[in-house]
Amino acid sequence: MRLATIAVVRARYPVALLLIAGALLGGPSALGSSVSSNPLAGARLFVDPGSNAARQVAEWRATRPEDAAQMEKIASTSQADWFVGDSGAAFRREVAARTRKIVRARALPVFVLYNIPRRDCGAYSAGGARSGAAYKRWISDFAAGAGRRKLAVVIEPDALAGLDCLGPAARTARYALIRYAVERIATNPRAAIYLDAGNSDWQSPAVMAKRLRRAGIAKARGFALNVSNYQTTTASVAYGNRLARLLGRKHYVIDTSRNGLGPWDGPEYWCNPPGRALGQRPGVKTASPLADAYLWIKLPGESDGACKGGPSSGSWWPEYALGLAERARW
Repeated sequence: MRLATIAVVRARYPVALLLIAGALLGGPSALGSSVSSNPLAGARLFVDPGSNAARQVAEWRATRPEDAAQMEKIASTSQADWFVGDSGAAFRREVAARTRKIVRARALPVFVLYNIPRRDCGAYSAGGARSGAAYKRWISDFAAGAGRRKLAVVIEPDALAGLDCLGPAARTARYALIRYAVERIATNPRAAIYLDAGNSDWQSPAVMAKRLRRAGIAKARGFALNVSNYQTTTASVAYGNRLARLLGRKHYVIDTSRNGLGPWDGPEYWCNPPGRALGQRPGVKTASPLADAYLWIKLPGESDGACKGGPSSGSWWPEYALGLAERARW
């Protein structure tokens, strides 16, 4: 699996974590009933009327009303904010502004950090910070911008599961950078931190447990699974429970944004596979007490990369988004 560059800062991809009342499993504008041990339980989520999907609904409403109704499935469902790019004052202000906007709406920010050096090992989502020092500055700027507000953070999709492309020295450096990210963000006691752990069809639980320990999961809430992938929720829960037991019953979240029909049996199954569908809407009613929530971490409709007729990674692809919505089982 390789992860597409999904979204950056609001200036380019203004998609926040979305939710409208009644959208989640028939419940209120919250992830679910209060469970004191689950930092995501009871959290309200923010609806951004400027999301790509929402703009597509507005564009199609007059000329393609049936398609607009399908696209509304995406526009009305919560999705995470992704951050990449340069550090500095502008980045701090961007994070602070986004966090304030969500918090003022009495909602929980859910952010994804995706800027590790040598990101995606040069594949479709190549990029990341230019050096370890630059990455540490970027993490510090993110933490400063977010402040001490309550939030959930997914750290570096693919970075640990995809270590195999790196040499020994680069692996050591990556572990150190992810530990730094965990420790720096954990200075905010209200931050629920989830380290990315790949997906159920990638590394074995034993391998991922070893990598997560070395990356500092002891100071995190737990780990994230299936980010931007298509593995079923059932497979992800089974894998997550096995991994959690190896980690002293750490908790986890699962990305269900596009796993409604499971993975595609074809080449580069992780990159814009045909015939896929939206998965279960976000919620804390999960199949395991160790699973804090199902979330839409990937933004449905944004390309995984320049494959199978898709645009560059992170680009909005309305027809692919429409297909995901049409095939959803809800």
